[in-house]
Amino acid sequence: MMPMNHGEAPPMVQLQLYRPLPLHLRMMLAFILGACMPMAFSPTDMAWLGVAALAGWFLLLWTQQHTFWMGWIFGLGWFGVGAFWLADTFHLYGGLPYGVAVPIVMLVGLILGLFPALWGWLSEKIGGKSIWFLLSFILLAPLIEWLRGHLFTGLPWTVLGNLTVDTVAVGWVSVVGAYGASILPTAMAACMAALFIQRLQRAALAGLLLLGVLVACAPSIVVPEADQRVALIQGNVPQDQKWDAAFLQETLNRYNDLTTAVAADVDLIVWPEATLPFFLEDLPRYDRWVMDKMEEWQRPLLFGGLKLLQAGESGRMGQNGLYLFDPDKSARTFVGKHHLVPFGEYVPSWLPWIHQLVAGIADFMPAEDRGVLVYGDQRLGSLICYESIFPEEARSRVIAGANVLVLVTNDAWYGQSPAGWQHLQAARMRAVETGRYLLRAANTGVSAIIAPNGAITAEIPWWQTMALKGRYALASEQTLYVRWGDLPLLGLLLMLGIIVWQRRRKQS
Repeated sequence: MMPMNHGEAPPMVQLQLYRPLPLHLRMMLAFILGACMPMAFSPTDMAWLGVAALAGWFLLLWTQQHTFWMGWIFGLGWFGVGAFWLADTFHLYGGLPYGVAVPIVMLVGLILGLFPALWGWLSEKIGGKSIWFLLSFILLAPLIEWLRGHLFTGLPWTVLGNLTVDTVAVGWVSVVGAYGASILPTAMAACMAALFIQRLQRAALAGLLLLGVLVACAPSIVVPEADQRVALIQGNVPQDQKWDAAFLQETLNRYNDLTTAVAADVDLIVWPEATLPFFLEDLPRYDRWVMDKMEEWQRPLLFGGLKLLQAGESGRMGQNGLYLFDPDKSARTFVGKHHLVPFGEYVPSWLPWIHQLVAGIADFMPAEDRGVLVYGDQRLGSLICYESIFPEEARSRVIAGANVLVLVTNDAWYGQSPAGWQHLQAARMRAVETGRYLLRAANTGVSAIIAPNGAITAEIPWWQTMALKGRYALASEQTLYVRWGDLPLLGLLLMLGIIVWQRRRKQS
């Protein structure tokens, strides 16, 4: 052992795997790390675990062996385990036996696992065994999350950027959106992992220092004084009763009682998605009953409902959406849902065989309106359930003039799984991205008023039958994310393309 001179600094810790783990053990470890990812999000909110899992995956990828498969297995753990609740939904409400529902969930995991697979493979191809591997791994994160939100109809569930919502770094979401904010937890994970790799240690320290500066300099979010009064009505109708005609009158009576108790104290009333679980055109008696009640309350009412577009030999076509009743005009207006739920409201054309598995799926059409309802000086941007996980949907409503967002949803589909909490977490990100208050009315919960900084100012717990009275404010300023959208990500993609071209040019 060589003596160390007193003037020399002690050597930094480095990771040396003299005997790499066998391939099957590395694959197993990749799956376990991926399975930890869902716990980083709500309701467990263990963001540190997500960062640790990403760091472990980074070290597995650094071996430069089987990076595509290492990413795919990691993604299968993340999305296959994270979407376990889909099996119950397909079984209980789609009529599929578990023997079919579970393989479908695994298929979802395999498809979504292609995105981490691409992430790992590109990191290796761009970076090799150099500092570029660290940089490419970090910079690819928002691009991969953007792709996940757009390809295969898009499913940006548990986006990495969502991990910033309860941190001081959340201000960056108003600048770069949830996809762009994915770079922050990824950078922390990658730089922490790189501290164990000798050739990356200096870059890792510099990255952590830069990350600290970014977090410390996160833009502040101004929350306007709330001066508008609203009531969110949570009827808490179980999913197995919601579409049962035998419970229809009971459902209407429940919403009538809750609304009558608070109507005089508020300026706006919001009911959840598909509160009236039928086409109003089919049941004129109930249609008239609802109109009479609205005139009695003399308050603007937003309620989720279905609109029949056509009925004929080719079948019935409808839209799921949001109605606004204006008591001053004794009329109602409607905006429809733009982004439909695959397998629930339509079947993707690339999976036609699913028609034979799930019978009775409604034929819904996506709306082409602007998604904004107008009452007085209020421009109410409509988000229907599933739409709230897509940043571009909320952004488009604000571009169309919305000064407050209204999200109506029915999360009873999810039962008591983590999915409902993760759905709420996504809604908080939409409020931050757009700089708007978001009013969330949910059938079984959580109904909440969300401020532009993502904070929940008032809420009704899960599985409670209640009316929530609270306040919100209208906003007219546009965040940088609303102005720019995801264009900075395209610039990042161009930059990575230039790096790849230059590296290949040098190699040739």
